[in-house]
Amino acid sequence: MQQRYYSLDIFRGATVALMILVNNPGSWAHIYSPLEHAPWNGCTPTDLVFPFFLFAVGNAMAFVMPKLEQIGTYWFLKKVIRRTILIFMIGLFLNWSPFIQWKEDHLVFKSWENIRIFGVLQRIALCYFFASLIVYFTKTRTSQFICATILFGYWLLCLMLGDKNDPYSLNGFFGTDIDKKILGINHLYKGEGVAFDPEGLTSTIAAIVQVVFGYYIGKYIRENGKVPDTVFETKVTNHEPYKMLSHLFITGAILIFVAFCWDLVFPINKKIWTSSYVFYTTGLALMVIGLLIYLVEFRKERGVWSKFFDVFGKNPLFIFFLSGFLPRILALFRWVDHRKTDGELVYISPLPWFYEHICRPLFTNLKNGSLLYALCMVAFYWVIVYFLDKKKIYIKV
Repeated sequence: MQQRYYSLDIFRGATVALMILVNNPGSWAHIYSPLEHAPWNGCTPTDLVFPFFLFAVGNAMAFVMPKLEQIGTYWFLKKVIRRTILIFMIGLFLNWSPFIQWKEDHLVFKSWENIRIFGVLQRIALCYFFASLIVYFTKTRTSQFICATILFGYWLLCLMLGDKNDPYSLNGFFGTDIDKKILGINHLYKGEGVAFDPEGLTSTIAAIVQVVFGYYIGKYIRENGKVPDTVFETKVTNHEPYKMLSHLFITGAILIFVAFCWDLVFPINKKIWTSSYVFYTTGLALMVIGLLIYLVEFRKERGVWSKFFDVFGKNPLFIFFLSGFLPRILALFRWVDHRKTDGELVYISPLPWFYEHICRPLFTNLKNGSLLYALCMVAFYWVIVYFLDKKKIYIKV
Protein backbone atom coordinates (compact mmCIF):
# COMPACT_ATOMS: atom_id res chain seq x y z
CA MET A 1 0.00 0.00 0.00
CA GLN A 2 1.35 3.46 -0.89
CA GLN A 3 2.79 5.34 2.07
CA ARG A 4 1.11 8.66 2.77
CA TYR A 5 2.59 11.51 4.76
CA TYR A 6 -0.02 13.94 6.09
CA SER A 7 2.80 16.34 6.97
CA LEU A 8 3.52 16.93 3.28
CA ASP A 9 -0.10 18.01 2.77
CA ILE A 10 0.28 20.45 5.66
CA PHE A 11 3.51 21.78 4.16
CA ARG A 12 1.79 22.45 0.84
CA GLY A 13 -1.24 24.02 2.52
CA ALA A 14 0.87 26.27 4.75
CA THR A 15 2.79 27.44 1.68
CA VAL A 16 -0.47 28.37 -0.09
CA ALA A 17 -1.76 30.17 3.01
CA LEU A 18 1.45 32.19 3.28
CA MET A 19 1.26 32.94 -0.45
CA ILE A 20 -2.20 34.45 0.02
CA LEU A 21 -1.00 36.40 3.06
CA VAL A 22 1.92 38.08 1.32
CA ASN A 23 0.00 38.72 -1.92
CA ASN A 24 -2.91 40.49 -0.25
CA PRO A 25 -1.77 43.30 2.06
CA GLY A 26 -4.18 46.11 2.83
CA SER A 27 -1.63 48.57 1.47
CA TRP A 28 1.55 47.80 -0.45
CA ALA A 29 3.04 50.94 1.11
CA HIS A 30 2.65 49.61 4.67
CA ILE A 31 4.06 46.09 5.02
CA TYR A 32 6.26 44.54 7.68
CA SER A 33 9.65 43.69 6.18
CA PRO A 34 9.35 39.87 6.59
CA LEU A 35 6.24 40.04 4.40
CA GLU A 36 8.08 41.86 1.62
CA HIS A 37 10.39 40.45 -1.01
CA ALA A 38 14.08 41.28 -0.68
CA PRO A 39 14.82 44.44 -2.72
CA TRP A 40 17.32 42.43 -4.78
CA ASN A 41 19.91 40.08 -3.25
CA GLY A 42 18.99 38.27 -0.07
CA CYS A 43 16.01 36.25 1.07
CA THR A 44 13.07 37.12 3.32
CA PRO A 45 10.36 34.69 4.55
CA THR A 46 8.24 35.93 1.63
CA ASP A 47 10.94 34.82 -0.80
CA LEU A 48 10.52 31.26 0.48
CA VAL A 49 6.89 30.93 -0.61
CA PHE A 50 7.32 30.31 -4.34
CA PRO A 51 10.27 27.88 -4.14
CA PHE A 52 8.53 25.99 -1.34
CA PHE A 53 5.48 25.61 -3.58
CA LEU A 54 7.59 24.32 -6.48
CA PHE A 55 9.28 21.95 -4.04
CA ALA A 56 5.82 20.76 -2.96
CA VAL A 57 4.90 20.17 -6.61
CA GLY A 58 7.88 17.83 -6.81
CA ASN A 59 6.85 16.10 -3.57
CA ALA A 60 3.37 15.44 -4.94
CA MET A 61 4.88 14.16 -8.20
CA ALA A 62 6.81 11.52 -6.25
CA PHE A 63 3.56 9.97 -5.04
CA VAL A 64 1.81 9.92 -8.43
CA MET A 65 4.78 9.02 -10.65
CA PRO A 66 4.50 5.24 -9.97
CA LYS A 67 0.97 5.32 -11.42
CA LEU A 68 2.11 7.42 -14.38
CA GLU A 69 4.89 4.95 -15.11
CA GLN A 70 2.36 2.12 -15.18
CA ILE A 71 0.06 3.73 -17.75
CA GLY A 72 2.82 3.99 -20.34
CA THR A 73 4.76 6.76 -22.07
CA TYR A 74 1.96 7.86 -24.42
CA TRP A 75 -0.55 8.45 -21.64
CA PHE A 76 2.12 9.96 -19.42
CA LEU A 77 3.02 12.54 -22.06
CA LYS A 78 -0.63 13.23 -22.82
CA LYS A 79 -1.41 13.87 -19.16
CA VAL A 80 1.68 16.01 -18.51
CA ILE A 81 1.30 18.10 -21.68
CA ARG A 82 -2.40 18.63 -21.05
CA ARG A 83 -1.80 19.71 -17.46
CA THR A 84 1.08 21.99 -18.47
CA ILE A 85 -0.98 23.79 -21.12
CA LEU A 86 -3.97 24.10 -18.79
CA ILE A 87 -1.98 25.61 -15.91
CA PHE A 88 -0.15 27.97 -18.27
CA MET A 89 -3.39 29.15 -19.89
CA ILE A 90 -5.04 29.67 -16.50
CA GLY A 91 -2.09 31.89 -15.54
CA LEU A 92 -2.39 33.83 -18.79
CA PHE A 93 -6.14 34.16 -18.28
CA LEU A 94 -5.50 35.50 -14.77
CA ASN A 95 -3.11 38.15 -16.12
CA TRP A 96 -5.64 39.31 -18.70
CA SER A 97 -8.77 39.01 -16.55
CA PRO A 98 -11.30 40.45 -16.17
CA PHE A 99 -10.68 41.77 -19.71
CA ILE A 100 -12.09 45.19 -18.87
CA GLN A 101 -10.92 47.94 -16.53
CA TRP A 102 -11.85 51.40 -15.37
CA LYS A 103 -10.27 54.31 -17.21
CA GLU A 104 -11.40 57.54 -15.59
CA ASP A 105 -15.21 57.21 -15.50
CA HIS A 106 -15.80 54.46 -18.04
CA LEU A 107 -14.89 50.83 -18.66
CA VAL A 108 -12.46 49.95 -21.45
CA PHE A 109 -11.25 46.65 -22.90
CA LYS A 110 -7.80 45.48 -21.75
CA SER A 111 -5.77 45.21 -24.92
CA TRP A 112 -3.57 42.15 -25.46
CA GLU A 113 -0.72 44.49 -26.43
CA ASN A 114 0.04 45.23 -22.78
CA ILE A 115 -0.77 41.92 -21.11
CA ARG A 116 2.04 40.16 -19.23
CA ILE A 117 2.62 36.70 -20.67
CA PHE A 118 4.48 35.05 -17.80
CA GLY A 119 3.69 34.81 -14.11
CA VAL A 120 3.57 32.43 -11.15
CA LEU A 121 1.24 29.83 -12.68
CA GLN A 122 3.09 29.93 -15.99
CA ARG A 123 6.37 29.19 -14.21
CA ILE A 124 4.74 26.36 -12.27
CA ALA A 125 3.50 24.89 -15.55
CA LEU A 126 6.91 25.00 -17.27
CA CYS A 127 8.80 23.70 -14.24
CA TYR A 128 6.31 20.87 -13.81
CA PHE A 129 6.62 19.94 -17.48
CA PHE A 130 10.40 19.79 -17.73
CA ALA A 131 10.85 18.25 -14.27
CA SER A 132 8.35 15.51 -15.20
CA LEU A 133 10.32 14.69 -18.35
CA ILE A 134 13.60 14.59 -16.44
CA VAL A 135 12.43 12.22 -13.71
CA TYR A 136 10.41 10.00 -16.07
CA PHE A 137 12.95 9.48 -18.83
CA THR A 138 16.19 9.43 -16.83
CA LYS A 139 17.60 7.46 -13.95
CA THR A 140 18.56 9.05 -10.67
CA ARG A 141 22.24 9.67 -11.44
CA THR A 142 21.41 11.08 -14.86
CA SER A 143 18.85 13.38 -13.30
CA GLN A 144 21.43 14.55 -10.78
CA PHE A 145 23.88 15.26 -13.59
CA ILE A 146 21.22 17.23 -15.50
CA CYS A 147 20.38 19.28 -12.39
CA ALA A 148 24.04 20.02 -11.73
CA THR A 149 24.52 21.01 -15.37
CA ILE A 150 21.51 23.33 -15.22
CA LEU A 151 22.61 25.07 -12.03
CA PHE A 152 26.27 25.50 -12.98
CA GLY A 153 25.40 26.27 -16.60
CA TYR A 154 22.96 28.96 -15.51
CA TRP A 155 25.68 30.50 -13.32
CA LEU A 156 28.10 30.57 -16.25
CA LEU A 157 25.47 32.10 -18.54
CA CYS A 158 24.78 34.85 -16.01
CA LEU A 159 28.49 35.50 -15.60
CA MET A 160 29.49 35.37 -19.25
CA LEU A 161 26.47 36.97 -20.94
CA GLY A 162 25.58 39.52 -18.27
CA ASP A 163 27.05 42.97 -17.74
CA LYS A 164 30.76 42.48 -17.02
CA ASN A 165 30.71 45.06 -14.24
CA ASP A 166 27.67 43.63 -12.44
CA PRO A 167 26.18 40.54 -14.13
CA TYR A 168 23.74 39.80 -11.30
CA SER A 169 22.12 43.24 -11.10
CA LEU A 170 18.73 44.37 -12.33
CA ASN A 171 20.22 46.06 -15.38
CA GLY A 172 23.07 43.59 -15.84
CA PHE A 173 21.10 40.33 -15.87
CA PHE A 174 21.43 38.70 -19.30
CA GLY A 175 17.97 37.15 -19.26
CA THR A 176 16.13 40.43 -19.57
CA ASP A 177 17.37 41.02 -23.14
CA ILE A 178 16.27 37.51 -24.10
CA ASP A 179 12.82 38.06 -22.58
CA LYS A 180 12.49 41.37 -24.41
CA LYS A 181 13.35 39.81 -27.76
CA ILE A 182 11.14 36.74 -27.38
CA LEU A 183 8.19 38.11 -25.37
CA GLY A 184 8.35 41.81 -26.17
CA ILE A 185 8.76 44.71 -23.75
CA ASN A 186 5.01 45.30 -23.52
CA HIS A 187 4.43 41.75 -22.29
CA LEU A 188 6.95 41.93 -19.42
CA TYR A 189 6.42 42.77 -15.76
CA LYS A 190 7.38 46.34 -14.88
CA GLY A 191 7.07 46.31 -11.11
CA GLU A 192 10.78 47.09 -10.72
CA GLY A 193 10.34 50.35 -12.63
CA VAL A 194 11.79 48.85 -15.81
CA ALA A 195 10.83 46.02 -18.15
CA PHE A 196 12.05 43.01 -16.14
CA ASP A 197 10.15 39.79 -15.47
CA PRO A 198 11.03 37.86 -12.30
CA GLU A 199 9.20 34.87 -13.81
CA GLY A 200 10.80 35.24 -17.23
CA LEU A 201 12.10 32.55 -19.55
CA THR A 202 15.75 32.39 -18.52
CA SER A 203 15.30 32.49 -14.75
CA THR A 204 12.82 29.63 -15.08
CA ILE A 205 15.72 27.36 -16.05
CA ALA A 206 17.08 27.07 -12.51
CA ALA A 207 13.57 26.85 -11.02
CA ILE A 208 13.05 23.53 -12.82
CA VAL A 209 15.64 21.99 -10.50
CA GLN A 210 13.52 23.01 -7.49
CA VAL A 211 10.78 20.63 -8.65
CA VAL A 212 13.26 17.83 -9.40
CA PHE A 213 14.76 18.19 -5.91
CA GLY A 214 11.26 18.09 -4.45
CA TYR A 215 10.53 14.91 -6.39
CA TYR A 216 13.58 13.02 -5.17
CA ILE A 217 13.06 14.12 -1.57
CA GLY A 218 9.43 13.03 -1.81
CA LYS A 219 10.52 9.73 -3.32
CA TYR A 220 13.05 9.20 -0.53
CA ILE A 221 10.40 9.92 2.11
CA ARG A 222 7.95 7.56 0.39
CA GLU A 223 10.43 4.71 0.15
CA ASN A 224 12.16 5.05 3.53
CA GLY A 225 10.70 4.97 6.98
CA LYS A 226 7.19 3.67 7.52
CA VAL A 227 4.89 6.17 9.26
CA PRO A 228 4.59 4.85 12.85
CA ASP A 229 1.06 3.98 13.95
CA THR A 230 1.63 5.22 17.50
CA VAL A 231 4.06 7.41 19.39
CA PHE A 232 5.07 4.30 21.39
CA GLU A 233 6.04 2.48 18.19
CA THR A 234 8.28 5.39 17.19
CA LYS A 235 10.01 5.61 20.56
CA VAL A 236 10.49 1.93 21.32
CA THR A 237 10.14 -0.46 18.41
CA ASN A 238 10.95 1.44 15.25
CA HIS A 239 14.13 3.46 14.89
CA GLU A 240 14.21 3.39 11.08
CA PRO A 241 12.06 6.54 10.62
CA TYR A 242 14.53 8.53 12.73
CA LYS A 243 17.28 7.54 10.32
CA MET A 244 15.24 8.96 7.45
CA LEU A 245 14.52 12.10 9.44
CA SER A 246 18.19 12.58 10.30
CA HIS A 247 19.10 12.33 6.63
CA LEU A 248 16.61 15.09 5.79
CA PHE A 249 18.07 17.47 8.38
CA ILE A 250 21.68 16.69 7.46
CA THR A 251 21.00 17.13 3.74
CA GLY A 252 19.18 20.39 4.44
CA ALA A 253 22.09 21.69 6.50
CA ILE A 254 24.58 20.76 3.77
CA LEU A 255 22.52 22.51 1.08
CA ILE A 256 22.27 25.67 3.19
CA PHE A 257 26.02 25.63 3.84
CA VAL A 258 26.76 25.20 0.12
CA ALA A 259 24.30 27.99 -0.67
CA PHE A 260 26.06 30.42 1.67
CA CYS A 261 29.41 29.53 0.12
CA TRP A 262 28.03 29.96 -3.39
CA ASP A 263 26.40 33.21 -2.32
CA LEU A 264 29.88 34.75 -2.07
CA VAL A 265 30.23 34.59 -5.87
CA PHE A 266 26.64 34.03 -7.07
CA PRO A 267 24.29 35.91 -4.71
CA ILE A 268 21.14 34.37 -3.30
CA ASN A 269 18.46 36.14 -5.33
CA LYS A 270 14.83 35.22 -5.98
CA LYS A 271 14.19 37.68 -8.79
CA ILE A 272 16.71 36.06 -11.11
CA TRP A 273 16.34 32.68 -9.29
CA THR A 274 20.05 32.08 -8.81
CA SER A 275 21.50 28.61 -8.26
CA SER A 276 22.53 29.52 -4.72
CA TYR A 277 18.91 30.51 -4.09
CA VAL A 278 17.78 27.04 -5.24
CA PHE A 279 20.17 25.37 -2.79
CA TYR A 280 19.27 27.71 0.07
CA THR A 281 15.49 27.41 -0.26
CA THR A 282 15.65 23.66 -0.85
CA GLY A 283 17.72 23.28 2.31
CA LEU A 284 15.20 25.29 4.32
CA ALA A 285 12.32 23.32 2.80
CA LEU A 286 13.99 20.11 3.99
CA MET A 287 14.32 21.52 7.49
CA VAL A 288 10.64 22.53 7.59
CA ILE A 289 9.44 19.21 6.18
CA GLY A 290 11.65 17.32 8.61
CA LEU A 291 10.18 19.27 11.52
CA LEU A 292 6.63 18.67 10.30
CA ILE A 293 7.25 14.94 9.86
CA TYR A 294 8.60 14.76 13.40
CA LEU A 295 5.66 16.64 14.90
CA VAL A 296 2.83 15.26 12.79
CA GLU A 297 3.90 11.70 11.95
CA PHE A 298 6.11 10.78 14.88
CA ARG A 299 4.61 12.69 17.80
CA LYS A 300 1.07 12.74 16.35
CA GLU A 301 0.74 16.45 17.10
CA ARG A 302 -2.40 17.14 15.10
CA GLY A 303 -5.30 19.44 15.75
CA VAL A 304 -6.88 22.69 14.66
CA TRP A 305 -3.58 24.07 13.37
CA SER A 306 -2.93 21.10 11.08
CA LYS A 307 -6.52 21.03 9.81
CA PHE A 308 -6.31 24.76 9.06
CA PHE A 309 -3.39 24.30 6.68
CA ASP A 310 -4.52 20.91 5.38
CA VAL A 311 -7.62 22.25 3.61
CA PHE A 312 -5.52 24.84 1.76
CA GLY A 313 -3.35 22.01 0.47
CA LYS A 314 -6.31 20.10 -0.96
CA ASN A 315 -7.26 22.80 -3.47
CA PRO A 316 -3.96 24.71 -3.84
CA LEU A 317 -4.04 25.92 -7.45
CA PHE A 318 -7.75 26.73 -7.33
CA ILE A 319 -7.54 28.88 -4.22
CA PHE A 320 -4.40 30.63 -5.48
CA PHE A 321 -6.20 31.44 -8.73
CA LEU A 322 -9.30 32.63 -6.86
CA SER A 323 -7.24 34.88 -4.57
CA GLY A 324 -5.91 36.64 -7.66
CA PHE A 325 -9.09 36.60 -9.74
CA LEU A 326 -11.71 37.68 -7.19
CA PRO A 327 -10.12 41.05 -6.29
CA ARG A 328 -9.98 41.94 -10.00
CA ILE A 329 -13.68 41.18 -10.42
CA LEU A 330 -14.66 43.10 -7.30
CA ALA A 331 -12.60 46.09 -8.48
CA LEU A 332 -15.12 46.56 -11.30
CA PHE A 333 -17.79 47.43 -8.72
CA ARG A 334 -17.06 50.87 -7.35
CA TRP A 335 -18.76 53.89 -5.88
CA VAL A 336 -17.89 57.39 -4.72
CA ASP A 337 -16.08 57.27 -1.40
CA HIS A 338 -15.44 60.96 -0.90
CA ARG A 339 -14.69 64.19 -2.68
CA LYS A 340 -11.29 65.89 -2.56
CA THR A 341 -10.93 69.53 -1.60
CA ASP A 342 -10.58 70.44 -5.28
CA GLY A 343 -13.88 68.73 -6.02
CA GLU A 344 -12.43 65.57 -7.63
CA LEU A 345 -14.41 62.42 -6.88
CA VAL A 346 -12.56 59.50 -5.26
CA TYR A 347 -13.98 56.07 -6.09
CA ILE A 348 -13.57 52.94 -4.04
CA SER A 349 -14.36 49.24 -4.53
CA PRO A 350 -15.35 46.56 -1.95
CA LEU A 351 -11.95 45.26 -0.81
CA PRO A 352 -10.20 48.67 -0.56
CA TRP A 353 -13.27 49.91 1.32
CA PHE A 354 -12.91 47.06 3.81
CA TYR A 355 -9.30 48.02 4.41
CA GLU A 356 -9.80 51.80 4.55
CA HIS A 357 -12.93 51.79 6.73
CA ILE A 358 -12.62 48.61 8.81
CA CYS A 359 -8.98 47.50 9.18
CA ARG A 360 -6.99 50.72 8.91
CA PRO A 361 -8.90 52.78 11.57
CA LEU A 362 -8.24 50.13 14.24
CA PHE A 363 -4.52 50.93 14.52
CA THR A 364 -2.29 53.96 14.62
CA ASN A 365 0.44 51.85 13.04
CA LEU A 366 -0.68 51.45 9.43
CA LYS A 367 1.33 48.26 9.06
CA ASN A 368 -0.92 46.59 11.63
CA GLY A 369 -4.03 47.57 9.69
CA SER A 370 -2.49 46.26 6.48
CA LEU A 371 -1.56 42.98 8.21
CA LEU A 372 -5.05 42.61 9.68
CA TYR A 373 -6.52 42.96 6.22
CA ALA A 374 -4.16 40.27 4.86
CA LEU A 375 -5.11 37.92 7.72
CA CYS A 376 -8.78 38.53 7.00
CA MET A 377 -8.16 37.56 3.39
CA VAL A 378 -6.49 34.33 4.51
CA ALA A 379 -9.47 33.60 6.79
CA PHE A 380 -11.93 34.39 3.99
CA TYR A 381 -10.27 32.02 1.52
CA TRP A 382 -9.91 29.41 4.26
CA VAL A 383 -13.70 29.38 4.68
CA ILE A 384 -14.01 28.64 0.96
CA VAL A 385 -11.53 25.73 0.96
CA TYR A 386 -12.97 24.41 4.22
CA PHE A 387 -16.43 24.33 2.66
CA LEU A 388 -15.05 22.57 -0.43
CA ASP A 389 -13.32 20.01 1.77
CA LYS A 390 -16.50 19.35 3.76
CA LYS A 391 -18.34 18.74 0.49
CA LYS A 392 -15.45 16.56 -0.78
CA ILE A 393 -14.97 18.91 -3.72
CA TYR A 394 -11.38 18.90 -4.97
CA ILE A 395 -10.69 20.89 -8.11
CA LYS A 396 -7.88 19.14 -9.95
CA VAL A 397 -5.89 20.71 -12.77
